[in-house]
Amino acid sequence: MTTTNTPTAVTTTSAAAAAPAPQPRTVKWVDLKAGDCLADPPPTDPAVVMVSVVDCGQPHSAEAYLRAPIPVNAALADVVTSECTTGFQQYTGATPGAGRYSSTYLIDSVQDRTSDNPYPSTVICLLQGADGKPLTGSARR
Repeated sequence: MTTTNTPTAVTTTSAAAAAPAPQPRTVKWVDLKAGDCLADPPPTDPAVVMVSVVDCGQPHSAEAYLRAPIPVNAALADVVTSECTTGFQQYTGATPGAGRYSSTYLIDSVQDRTSDNPYPSTVICLLQGADGKPLTGSARR
């Protein structure tokens, strides 16, 4: 009986495992920053303090695109609309309402009438899908 040892080639293939999607994090909505994407629509109930922020590559309901101080006793709707419109154009390169996105806002009103702060509140502008469907990817240009 004759035994022959034949060398065998062993090929190994290593595939890089896809990194798991980052987990949502919970933050106070007053702490939202431009580029934060919300898992759910912006809160309308004043009792809601916390929101879930997800990676913008995942489906999300809204994206914060601007934080801006606003003056006390201002014609709120006019000031907010102006700030959010300008911020929207700078963030996306598009005009609000003229395409894929709609715009909304939240106001963090920390008005302290005893201080001499002419800008005691902050508007947080957010964009959403114009069709109401979830977004995937950032709108930032």
